[in-house]
Amino acid sequence: MAKFVKMSMVFVVVLLKSAAAQTVHVVGDSMGWDVPNNGDTNAFNTWAATKQFVVGDILTFNFAPNSHDVQQVPKASYDACTSSNPIGALITTGPANVTLDSAGDHYYICTIGRHCQFGQKLSISVSATPGASPSPTPPTTTTPPTTPSPNSGTPEDCTPAPTSGPTASSPGGSTTPPGSTSTPGSSSPAVSVGVLVPTMAVVMGFFF
Repeated sequence: MAKFVKMSMVFVVVLLKSAAAQTVHVVGDSMGWDVPNNGDTNAFNTWAATKQFVVGDILTFNFAPNSHDVQQVPKASYDACTSSNPIGALITTGPANVTLDSAGDHYYICTIGRHCQFGQKLSISVSATPGASPSPTPPTTTTPPTTPSPNSGTPEDCTPAPTSGPTASSPGGSTTPPGSTSTPGSSSPAVSVGVLVPTMAVVMGFFF
């Protein structure tokens, strides 16, 4: 039962994320799906240039019934303003919602009279996923300064000075005198593992 509830919650979260990602685009905004009244035959494409269209988004065409329609067409028909080779059914009742179900270029026209020739046509590019936001610029790393070379080139200047005292440094850089042992409180991996294993055993005992 608990497993079923968990799967149901995951399913609901996925649905909520999908719904949140969906965007409704009102074609032309306040202009609506109409013949541009300013004679701008590229008005709808100018509107589309400011938008991002993703699979799952919805186009809303606002128009009065019997005054306009919406037909999706291939590019050749879009360029020629003809309804030949239509894609899908002709939409004659507005407002109409069209769900973008595939990525790529989509073309829509109004087939009534010369509305398409007068600019009632729309071309958009649909992406499969939303565009990624620009990644932040990585921080600039500072190159550590190099040790300057000796000014003199004689072998005597490059010879290391002898270490004073009864003990010398070991090759690995340790200063522990020979014969001495590490203290019990050291942070060596062996000590850490020795403490961690019994602790995990006790914790696991509470669950099993």
